[in-house]
Amino acid sequence: MNYLRNICTLFGSVLLTVSLTSGYLFADDLSEKILTLRERAVVENEILEERLDSLVPQLMKREGIDAWVIIAREYNEDPVLKTMLPATWLNARRRTVLMFIDHGDSRGVERLAVARYAVGELFPAAWDPEEQPDQYQRIAQLLTEFNPSKIALNYSDTYALADGLSYSEQRDFSAALPSDLQSRIVSAENLAVGWLETRTPSEMKAYKDVMTIAHEIIAEGFTAAVVEPGETTIEDLSWWYRQRVNDLGLDTWFHTGIELMRSDASHAAIGDDPDQQEVFHKGDMIHIDFGISYLDLQTDTQQNAYILKEGETTAPDYLVSALHKGNELQDILTNNFQVGRSGNEILRLTREQAIGADIGPIIYTHPIGLHGHAAGTTIGMWDKQDGVPGTGDYPMNANTAYSIELTALVDVPEWSSAPLSVKLEEDGFYDGSKFEYIQPRQTEYHIIQAD
Repeated sequence: MNYLRNICTLFGSVLLTVSLTSGYLFADDLSEKILTLRERAVVENEILEERLDSLVPQLMKREGIDAWVIIAREYNEDPVLKTMLPATWLNARRRTVLMFIDHGDSRGVERLAVARYAVGELFPAAWDPEEQPDQYQRIAQLLTEFNPSKIALNYSDTYALADGLSYSEQRDFSAALPSDLQSRIVSAENLAVGWLETRTPSEMKAYKDVMTIAHEIIAEGFTAAVVEPGETTIEDLSWWYRQRVNDLGLDTWFHTGIELMRSDASHAAIGDDPDQQEVFHKGDMIHIDFGISYLDLQTDTQQNAYILKEGETTAPDYLVSALHKGNELQDILTNNFQVGRSGNEILRLTREQAIGADIGPIIYTHPIGLHGHAAGTTIGMWDKQDGVPGTGDYPMNANTAYSIELTALVDVPEWSSAPLSVKLEEDGFYDGSKFEYIQPRQTEYHIIQAD
């Protein structure tokens, strides 16, 4: 792999960026950590090849599938197929059919593109329209020659990401097969979910850099250069982050969420002026929900900042203690991770233990990787604390990544009469025996010291 050489290369000259709220200029060291599009393509294709070579044979064997057929048309791509396209293929072309045939011998799993074009160097073309004008007849011919015991298609009642086969494609595919092969069609749900949820060593090397960049963008916005008490609004800050991601040449999979959290005393001092309810003031907390898309990997992070009041040099001890309660809830949750244990069982155990530790738990943790809200076991939703039917019943597997997303309700009478919602989210990796955050989680507030 050339990944480490690529990712460590620094690019371009130092740029200047203007903060949307203050006009502050700063040297853009962060942009130097981000690969050019051309260099990203090299890394993305190396990771994809590793995934196809190692994961697909392993998962097909695990699920007892000897033929996997993924069908999509341009601009109506199956979500799984989309993750198998090389970096220069932004969409499928015409009808693109990817086929995996497990020969079970020294040939291993054969990859084919039953399409007008080869799909990069990873899927050689297996259809010549001049010889056989009917694409589906060519698919049927290949499957008849191989004579698989199971033909897996991407349809699922539980996972949208594993349900990418459209009605018309399923209809025409089935109609083209002889009746004995039609009876061998099965759902590829577990195979598709396994492909989407499993992270490889090269992906996790890349993920460390992706998370570093995401954390540094958050820290950059939580400064007096961007947040000016009495002036900056929730909307200003939200759009600052969105613009910053764009200016760095990155993407995001959701719009940045910003929440202003204010103590009872500050509410009384500031009053009920509606114009001030969206403006940050000294003594306020700021909560962010933020993510980027880079190197085909997604991040999802929630962190918190505190704007110092006059005479303060750090956040009050009672807020620090509340944050640590949130960290304690994170630990309770991740200590319950176990291969084969369902998300619903992990949720139940975590809630019982947290309540016993005098923490009000709201757990809504989800897999992450090729998608933000990814396929895999779901550990609660904010409105489903008794369990999530379907996705919550799916067992946890090794080598999977999760957004540890939750709220700890903590009594902080110095702040408010109602429990304080400590909202945290950090991405981490579970190797089957231990859980580790991809980059260190938040254990201290970002501090904004304004003039």
